[in-house]
Amino acid sequence: MKIAVLKERRPHERRVAASPETVKKFIGLGASVTVETGAGDGAFFLDEAYQAAGATIAASAAEAVTDAEVILKVRRPLAAGEGDLDELALLKPGQVVVGLMDPYGGQADALAATGVTAIAMEFVPRITRAQVMDVLSSQANLAGYKAVIEAASVFAHGFPMMMTAAGTVPPARVLVMGAGVAGLQAIATARRLGGIVSATDVRPATKEQVESLGATFVAVIDEEFQQAQTAGGYAKEMSASYKEKQATLIAETIKKQDIVICTALIPGRKAPILVTEAMVKSMKPGSVIVDLAVEQGGNCELAEFAQIAVKHGVSIIGHANMPSLIASDASALYARNLLAYLTPLVDKETKKLTLNEDDEIVKASLIAKGGALVHPSLVKPVA
Repeated sequence: MKIAVLKERRPHERRVAASPETVKKFIGLGASVTVETGAGDGAFFLDEAYQAAGATIAASAAEAVTDAEVILKVRRPLAAGEGDLDELALLKPGQVVVGLMDPYGGQADALAATGVTAIAMEFVPRITRAQVMDVLSSQANLAGYKAVIEAASVFAHGFPMMMTAAGTVPPARVLVMGAGVAGLQAIATARRLGGIVSATDVRPATKEQVESLGATFVAVIDEEFQQAQTAGGYAKEMSASYKEKQATLIAETIKKQDIVICTALIPGRKAPILVTEAMVKSMKPGSVIVDLAVEQGGNCELAEFAQIAVKHGVSIIGHANMPSLIASDASALYARNLLAYLTPLVDKETKKLTLNEDDEIVKASLIAKGGALVHPSLVKPVA
């Protein structure tokens, strides 16, 4: 079995889908690995490190995918007109392509039309057996950490309380909006830096998690709040009346904050607006907002994609692809996620990849096969 690792060509993307560590382990499973030259440069995994791990270095993406049975990507292959290279044109029917496929982003049909078998890692179910494969969690964890570090670098004050001969520096007050993986890591990081932290989320199960990290939980707790979580652990879309009550509470809370970290996402939907322009205006000059949802429209009404915008005296950080700003660790964790997903699928005798579509993990993450979309959420109903 030949595995190809391609260089990521999207703007703001520095990650790579395999590390020298995972290359060595794939080779140990009986595979051969070809890495496109420069694929790991953004994460400081140089060609020499891949060669030392046993990989072959290809001069181009086309060369890397030749005869490859499995292709590893961070992001969905580029379609014609999306970048300098039409990656879809390089694919051949029957190849298995694994990565974050952005299945609701509008190019799923084009990907399926190539005839590849496409695995969307963001669809891996959140079950105990699949925790080690959970790319959303591994990347969100780092994004939450980096969000606080980015906020601290822009914030014009200190983070912890400091008592000096010249006077006392008060601690930063931090509000984390959304207590998923990214939010919980943001809480933990802000607490380590000495901030006074509070957090809000519509899912009742998060209250105990937030408080266990030493933060104060802020939410309108009513009957709708008690039911505001899907079986998969994601937040449900809330009613207009609940949103209004929650917005009133947050509007009062946000006035007192120095830093706000926004992390709220709904799979397949535009990110909900949590911080309005009026809320931004109410914040103290010099305050900071970090919007981790900016790639899906943003939680802050004034966030600008890939920009640090200063509005009403507040710095609003809208960095694109926050995990990519910590590319070495993000790549290492992502690569281990892919290794964990693929290892059980490699036949010990033939050393070939065998997709067991009866397995709940494979079934949940398989989005295209044989020239068609096969995932229930993507298949269009027959009129």
